[in-house]
Amino acid sequence: MNLALLAAAATGVQVGAAIVASRFAVAEVPPLTLAMLRYAIGFACLLPFAWQALRSANREPIQPAGPSAWHDYFAMAALGIGQFGILIALLNFGLQRIGAAPAALIFSLFPLLTLLLAAALGRERVTLSLLAGVLATIAGVALALAPKLAAPQGSGWWGELAVVAAACTGASCSVLYRPYLQRYPTIPVSAFAMLASVLFLGVLSLGEHWPSRIEGFSAKAWGAVVFIGVSSGIGYFWWLYALKHESPTRVTVFLALSPVTAAVLGSAWLGEPLQANALAALVLIALGLGAATRTPNVRPAAD
Repeated sequence: MNLALLAAAATGVQVGAAIVASRFAVAEVPPLTLAMLRYAIGFACLLPFAWQALRSANREPIQPAGPSAWHDYFAMAALGIGQFGILIALLNFGLQRIGAAPAALIFSLFPLLTLLLAAALGRERVTLSLLAGVLATIAGVALALAPKLAAPQGSGWWGELAVVAAACTGASCSVLYRPYLQRYPTIPVSAFAMLASVLFLGVLSLGEHWPSRIEGFSAKAWGAVVFIGVSSGIGYFWWLYALKHESPTRVTVFLALSPVTAAVLGSAWLGEPLQANALAALVLIALGLGAATRTPNVRPAAD
């Protein structure tokens, strides 16, 4: 069993669930504040494990030892701010304007963007099977959500553009993370990146007056925030573990599971009916994932 691909699949499901919960929470919690609380909780969940990993390591992997180590520090902090801060703030901004299912569909462009960027940087070889797998998963997602996309939209394109920008940010970070994941333990990297994003978002969200507003959040909103935070801490560890052991495209293609998860949870929690084309969409997604994960020799080039 390929544990890295299993972790990637679990992350795809977690992202879909978090999108649905975020869609519920942003009605009450401003987007920057929600992003900050999400990863503050995620950091708190990871911190004990990160500390234990550092104590049990044979060497101190995150201890500055010269200019090179400080460069890694700043790079991992910047990637954390991008992956946790900018990406999630853009996604939350989009979710204020469009539904969870359309947002998940747009966000499923993530693997295609990752493939294009990795190929442009020479870190991944594009094969016909890999490209076909990525495109098939996107086609499956589009088929599953076509009825929702056909519904009239009255909020312009700002929501859609924000989610596209979030996907571009995530694709860039996924490709650029790999050298640091090869040098450092996964959990400490996850915790450090989250901490950087929390500090960044804590400052930005002052404009939303979060210190005074959080006391007024309802119990349901807090429940959604806690779920999003805890699942994000676990999910991001799975995500980095998968990126450490597999190519970025093979990992990110599993994000095609997120809109399917969002549609299923929307049906279960919100009473939204599942469309008849959902089965055909699942077949397309399964074929796409199979093609992408069976592709030989798609690991990134040596950094």
